[in-house]
Amino acid sequence: MRVRYGERHKCQGCGKSAHYYRAKKRQSYACEYCGHQVYPKAGTPFERSRTSLHSWFFAMFLFCASRNGVSAKELQRQLGVTYKTAWRMARLIREYMAQVDDDTPLGGPGRKPVEADEAYIGGKDKVGKDDKTIVFGMVERGGDVVTKIVKDKRATTLIPHILDNVNKGARVATDESTSFGDLTKEGFHHGTVNHSRKKYVRGEVHTNTIEGFWNLFKCAYRGTYIHLSEKHMPSYLGEFEYRWNLRYDPHLMLPVLLLAFSKPTLRQPSLSKDGQNVA
Repeated sequence: MRVRYGERHKCQGCGKSAHYYRAKKRQSYACEYCGHQVYPKAGTPFERSRTSLHSWFFAMFLFCASRNGVSAKELQRQLGVTYKTAWRMARLIREYMAQVDDDTPLGGPGRKPVEADEAYIGGKDKVGKDDKTIVFGMVERGGDVVTKIVKDKRATTLIPHILDNVNKGARVATDESTSFGDLTKEGFHHGTVNHSRKKYVRGEVHTNTIEGFWNLFKCAYRGTYIHLSEKHMPSYLGEFEYRWNLRYDPHLMLPVLLLAFSKPTLRQPSLSKDGQNVA
């Protein structure tokens, strides 16, 4: 309550600057003047959850302290909750980590190069079956990573993502794929390495950083999650983006995640005077 609203804030019911007191038998706080109630957990991953905040915070700690992710079965064992509850908690924490981690533009004049590459995740490796999820990633060396799920690896699909997430004038390193052939015309300084000829580094041109991110994600896929559906893939990618982008400040991962729910990143439901949800 103090993190989101402070010791006093303007009441939506009477308009006065009021102190709010804890309501009996409800997870809400009531205005000292008119009794208007607010629910501190509304609009957060903890909304409508009967699981204690202690368990939620411990689960978030596990996500921030892990390198290869946390499965729902692991949460079930650690928290002593049902698998259904653990799976829901894990899903919401991943989605929230993805929302907290904004996709800021990468690279630009005077900054380090940006690497771009696609990866194929999941699937059964059946001959003639195109059942893998194509994920496109962009990373600034020493900086942030941005990932997007794409339908194919054509230039008309990949280049718009680069234009949206990389500043003009940036140095961009890719493999020899023809999908990146027009980047120079788009205002980027484009360099390539020919992986088919076993050439992986050409001066400062290489894609080793983004390949390292894909390797980290695939290790978690094989060792922790076993299977990832395309439907939930964005939240898993968002989880790993969050940890990657804060890798130089690991001590901030949990505080940033805990404090971020006080910001209006999620839709705040409207409450009536007696505290009932009307939206």
